[in-house]
Amino acid sequence: MGRNRALITERDQTLLAFAAEHRLIVADHIQVLLSISRDAAQARLRGLRAAGMLASERFFHGQPRCWWITRKGLAVIDSQLPAPRIDLRSYRHDIGLGWVWLAAERGAFSQLREVASERTMRSRDGVLTQSPVAELERKEPYGVRLGGAGPAGRERLHYPDLLLTTPGGRRIGVELELTSKDGPRRERILAGYGADPRIAAVLYLVDRPAVARAVEASAARLDIAPMVHVQRVQWGLRRDAGPGLAPARSRGRAYRAPERAMER
Repeated sequence: MGRNRALITERDQTLLAFAAEHRLIVADHIQVLLSISRDAAQARLRGLRAAGMLASERFFHGQPRCWWITRKGLAVIDSQLPAPRIDLRSYRHDIGLGWVWLAAERGAFSQLREVASERTMRSRDGVLTQSPVAELERKEPYGVRLGGAGPAGRERLHYPDLLLTTPGGRRIGVELELTSKDGPRRERILAGYGADPRIAAVLYLVDRPAVARAVEASAARLDIAPMVHVQRVQWGLRRDAGPGLAPARSRGRAYRAPERAMER
């Protein structure tokens, strides 16, 4: 372990920490993360792959090569997260989430104390389930309770794609919704958010008008419309950082949590 640490730079550690939070990343993410050229980002990724800390593959014709962290890479940064499981059905979602994470870290939504990924939240809750009962009683899960029991009899929880925590401790769930869930499932999740006093607001990022309308209609039926915000995004070139996700012009500026939501 000591030898591995000596081989990587601080920037490599930053890159690996970013990769640990996501299932898949691309070179454009790293270009923005480290404020370097695309060639430099690719060279750094290739170096970490040669060291066994990253793996990569080009899954789709015409799409960029994807990268993901290995167990060795996780060990080098002392991460307790598991190695990512690649599911190509969520390819577009996973790549998009990297852009949402970068936007959140750079203050696109509001001043934040923490940005927690779904992978981190599930890992932290997994540790809780292995703790003594007394410890469980003192700690609330990161997941939003949906009611009922899930696999292995555990309570059913939903995890947002990102959980933003404000300096005052309020939580904002972020959902990158690129496909439309069936109505009952969507409303079960929204009802969970509405019943959770820790959640100040929920931000849905969508790229299709039909998905936006479905989310807004469900929130209205559940009488939680004031806490549910829908922001249209689009894929394409961003003026400041190249390809990625950006607010759609037709829906105005990027979301920033209003103060009234912070006081919920």
